[in-house]
Amino acid sequence: MKADDRKKIRVLLTKSQLDGHDRGVRYLARKLREAGIEVIFTRYRSPGEIVNSALQEDVDAIGISFSVGGHAVISGKVIKSLQEKGMGNIPLIIGGIIPGDDMPELLRIGVSGVFGPGSRAGEVVEHIRTRVAKDL
Repeated sequence: MKADDRKKIRVLLTKSQLDGHDRGVRYLARKLREAGIEVIFTRYRSPGEIVNSALQEDVDAIGISFSVGGHAVISGKVIKSLQEKGMGNIPLIIGGIIPGDDMPELLRIGVSGVFGPGSRAGEVVEHIRTRVAKDL
């Protein structure tokens, strides 16, 4: 098998309906694409819409950007919906303005990774590749 024959990792990137700031998630989308990851970018999705988009797009991972809060509630709803649809193996990563005190709870409820300001795009790429590689 040639390297080009391998399935590309597909990632859904989105924002919650609460946020209007999208500079970080757009930057990450570009960096993921440069790393050879296929990115489906959508705007302002509710938890149910995020999971339905993930199902329709057959993605390997989901990333949600937050800048105004709501990250714990929305992430919990996405994880619960993924589990209800039999998609609990899809890692959810979140980024944006996430207070450090919230990280342990986010990881406890099943968020795969939390990437705040100052995180390097390479860290996100490696995290995604590590989490989905076993399924490819």
